[in-house]
Amino acid sequence: MDTDAVLRQHLVRLLGWHDAHADFDSVVAGIPPELRGVVPAGLPYSPWQLLEHIRLAQADILDFCRNPDYREQRWPDDYWPKAPAPPRAGDWEASVTAYKRDREELTRMIKDPKVDLFARVPAGEGQTFLREFLLAADHTAYHVGQVVALRRLQGDWPT
Repeated sequence: MDTDAVLRQHLVRLLGWHDAHADFDSVVAGIPPELRGVVPAGLPYSPWQLLEHIRLAQADILDFCRNPDYREQRWPDDYWPKAPAPPRAGDWEASVTAYKRDREELTRMIKDPKVDLFARVPAGEGQTFLREFLLAADHTAYHVGQVVALRRLQGDWPT
């Protein structure tokens, strides 16, 4: 058995996971524009803020993996949009498209046998590529669950 290939297949599947829980694509699809900027009572964020946070964090992880001159961003300012609603028409779709594009780039890296999963990321302080790929999947899954909960509070998720 080629354990490297099996691990890579699992990592690719993990990025778009939908076996054990809702996946990114289905959760962000169909949110009515009038609900995208609504912050439900008791929560600190809207669907837009969660979507953008997921996108920004994944883009940062990808940049960290690809760019040996990577510069750490400011937390939380560079990872969370301040405004609850998309600033312009089309920003929601652009964010979803950018997230999917970066997810595909992570997928390409994972599938590339030249990328040693256990090698240290050049810009890092000991982090491996495997850790970063797992982090991208885990972070997205965590916040996708929050989007589901938020949509339920808004009455916009099937029971």
